[in-house]
Amino acid sequence: MGTLVGSYGQNVVVVGGGWAGFGAAKHLSEQGYNVTLIDASPNPGGLSAGWRTPQGRAVEAGIKGFWYQYHNIFSLVRELGIPSPFTDWTTSGFWSPQGLTTEAPVFSRRPQLPTMLGQFVHTLSLFKRLSLADRATMVPLLAAVVDFDSSPETYARYDSMTALELFQKFGVSRALYEEFLRPLLLVGLFAPAEELSAAAVLGTFYFYTLAHQNDFDVCWAKGSVSELIFDPLVRRIEKTGGNIVGGRLVSGLQLDALTGDVSAVVSRDRTGNETVHPADGVVFAIGIGGMQKLVAGCPELGERAEFARIANLHSIDCIATRLWFDRRVATQFPANVLSGFEECTGGTWFNLNDLQDEYKSASGAVIAADFYHSNALMPLSDEAVVARVRRSLEACEPGFIGAQIIDSAVLRFPKAVTHFSPGSYASRPLQTTSLGNVFMAGDWVKGVPHGANGLSQERAYVTGLRAANLVMERLGRGVRANILPVEPDEPYIAALKGANRFLKSTVEAAGIRSPFL
Repeated sequence: MGTLVGSYGQNVVVVGGGWAGFGAAKHLSEQGYNVTLIDASPNPGGLSAGWRTPQGRAVEAGIKGFWYQYHNIFSLVRELGIPSPFTDWTTSGFWSPQGLTTEAPVFSRRPQLPTMLGQFVHTLSLFKRLSLADRATMVPLLAAVVDFDSSPETYARYDSMTALELFQKFGVSRALYEEFLRPLLLVGLFAPAEELSAAAVLGTFYFYTLAHQNDFDVCWAKGSVSELIFDPLVRRIEKTGGNIVGGRLVSGLQLDALTGDVSAVVSRDRTGNETVHPADGVVFAIGIGGMQKLVAGCPELGERAEFARIANLHSIDCIATRLWFDRRVATQFPANVLSGFEECTGGTWFNLNDLQDEYKSASGAVIAADFYHSNALMPLSDEAVVARVRRSLEACEPGFIGAQIIDSAVLRFPKAVTHFSPGSYASRPLQTTSLGNVFMAGDWVKGVPHGANGLSQERAYVTGLRAANLVMERLGRGVRANILPVEPDEPYIAALKGANRFLKSTVEAAGIRSPFL
């Protein structure tokens, strides 16, 4: 038998750290629940001691942006009293082997125009090799943006097709696709258009770029997200009574014989010792890969259809690198997108001298570079990956030519992030499950009535707060977490969506299929 812990009050077990798990654990512990958060990492939320170069320099698991509509994360940071953790909104450069393709300006500093018109006007002179005629071929996609989520049936139809098929159907030019849309998808949803659900792409585009002029504005953490934000968040959870347990994997569930609910979660440490955690409520806040392993090892889950379907889902490989140079290199943009340097692989690189306080006065350049959909790069040696990064940097900024790399690190993350593949929506779980006291959280769950979409830290955090609210509804006490919505649709977009719904209901009542698909 395992050790019994947490025997007082109502117990909630949260499985998985990150934005979803920490969000759920924070709110539930503040509402007086006995919360235990279990995570496989030995130091949940913190910078892993193992992620360091041979010379002891710290490395982060990828650089992540914080976008204009991340209202709930920005609110959390203010609540935690973290002083000035973010940069100002920054410009970003888009690069190919032929040079600079375009740049993303800070839209909130430009005159405010109706959405889509504003983005078009304010980038008119910024595309270096893409003609106005090619850019105009994106206009017909407005019909799909208005239509794709008008009903569950319509969403399923868009989800069944690839984004590439969508672009072809609506007449997007090859140049626009190759020069702009393809690289945007490779760094936004981490896969090429032929491997992505059209519905997921439209939802992501709308959240990050199309719903409002300012949506693509982005800022960055001035240091490690783990140290700047997650460490204070973990301390807040622990201060309110939450128990953060690292270095453990869930190895089983115990069910109540009368109700069928989960009564306990069993976890195992690296030596095989098991602990039984009593559970009145459970939140699974882990990614697809982790959840697939959990379902495979827990017959209590695997025999249920909604958990068994998770085996149909896929994840994407990622690589994070960091390079230290012997001298400073001035770069045109602090954040940069790479396209065409690696086949079917997206890339980004960041000048940390410009973004992070730790490196503002460093004598040499410090560059973080990440690869997404990095299947073909995973088997390469660290030296070969670093050489690929260097080649890309030199193509973007000649100042790197001749600069010596004095330290580097390469981190590989197999099956690390959600793959929104065509047809995957049907297999993604809802936040509620057939186990009445078990709830799901993470950017990959579906049926979330909030505008944050895609691979979004904001979406993950919102699902964690919603999971906390669902637990409290189930257990009958606590004040609901206040979840801030995205800004409402602009009036003309709302009018177009309303007209589309009316048209669809009229023609479909007459037995005619959607006019768009």
